[in-house]
Amino acid sequence: MIERFVECLPGRSTITCMTAQDDPHQKIIAAAKKRFTHYGYTKTTMAELAVDCDMSPGNLYRYFAGKLDIAEAICREASVQTADDLQRILTSSGRSASERLHDFLFMDLRETFHKLEEDPKIVEMAQIVTAERPEFHNEGLAREREVLCRIVELGNLSGEFDVPDPEFAAEMIQAATLKFSYPQLFTRLPLAKLERELEGVYQIVVAGLKAGCAACVDPEKVAVEA
Repeated sequence: MIERFVECLPGRSTITCMTAQDDPHQKIIAAAKKRFTHYGYTKTTMAELAVDCDMSPGNLYRYFAGKLDIAEAICREASVQTADDLQRILTSSGRSASERLHDFLFMDLRETFHKLEEDPKIVEMAQIVTAERPEFHNEGLAREREVLCRIVELGNLSGEFDVPDPEFAAEMIQAATLKFSYPQLFTRLPLAKLERELEGVYQIVVAGLKAGCAACVDPEKVAVEA
């Protein structure tokens, strides 16, 4: 999610609104990306964004109820793009399910880590959106969890894994590795140490998937079936 927000920021040194001129929503989002990155979320006002987009504050409020709504829209675009990128791991040729899982986890860590280091002001925005709009954060996690579930299912189909409940397994893998998806929100460890930790977690997870997780089923489903 976060890395995609940064990647689509052209010309960070100026605050202008030159993209998507025919779409007011995209015009506002483009201006906000630049201003949030340059000045920070909390130091940006709706009045300043209105000036950047050459519109009145009243007109700006026609499209977004407040600054948080704009930040959420930016993060949603980024989250959807990240999920699309992760989907490509499913179609890469010559990769086992274990290797695809490794690709997924380490791509998420490395790309996000580097982007957050380059643009620390977006950590502030990400923290605010996550705290104020937890339902949005959960939507993004669900999109990524779908890819994890598919990786587990591919492992089952090939005989590499033996997992009776891929959806539950995907949820637990995500829970175990969430620290590495948004590293600077949780820790200040350098990338090398984070990679060392993630490799250890990955090895434990894959060993369990290959061993056959007969007991790795959602307890809520078991309770309903009982």
